[in-house]
Amino acid sequence: MTIFNKQLATGFVFVFLILSGAQVFAGEVTVAVASNFLNPLKTLIQEFQKQSGHTVRTVSGSTGKLYAQILHGAPFDVFLSADSERPRLLEQEGQAVAGTRFTYARGKIVLWSADPHRINADGQNILHRKNFRRLALANPKTAPYGKAAVTVLKRLNLWTSLSPLIVQGENIGQTFQFVATGNAEIGFVALSQVGDPRLKNKGSRWIVPEHLYDAIDQDAVLLTRGESQPPARAFLLFLKSDPARERILNYGYGLK
Repeated sequence: MTIFNKQLATGFVFVFLILSGAQVFAGEVTVAVASNFLNPLKTLIQEFQKQSGHTVRTVSGSTGKLYAQILHGAPFDVFLSADSERPRLLEQEGQAVAGTRFTYARGKIVLWSADPHRINADGQNILHRKNFRRLALANPKTAPYGKAAVTVLKRLNLWTSLSPLIVQGENIGQTFQFVATGNAEIGFVALSQVGDPRLKNKGSRWIVPEHLYDAIDQDAVLLTRGESQPPARAFLLFLKSDPARERILNYGYGLK
């Protein structure tokens, strides 16, 4: 995003918030959000609702399943995907408003264990030693973070040998629970999940070098149901604002 566009978006947000300060035009927006971004979104929603008077409903799940629900007429106004492919396809299929798509975050993956002593600074060691019973990752067919985890294992030439030990979560949220509860000793999860303030000093982790997987550009898009809904457009403008981007960075995401 250019400096001009950033300033323009921030300016629009400011004007909107001033106009809606009296909450005369308060409404509701329904946001479909990929599981990895649910916790950061909750903090953003608090600020957005406080400033705008609008309320936000969320529905979370794997990107692939949310995409399928949108195609089948689910009543969502905004889609926060964990990839750029599905929002682009929705534009092509007439389910999203052309020209509204943008990258709101760049995801990063981490190999994590709830055991503080299990993973050292070079997480490749534990993968090569195979001294664990289960390795968790999200379903690569529906979850971009799962697809990225598979790419990591293939680039490390470990996919074939580790496949028998893999357990798949339906989405990255369920995958995180597998590891948090000890059902899997280690797992590939989103850095934003272990960057949550409640977990920053818990467990052990290896932040996977970004050259081992393709960029996880997470795109937002206005869906056709939200095209005539001011709260939906206002929320997307808020997501582009500097305060929102700062919060996203603090959760361990990159910005494009």
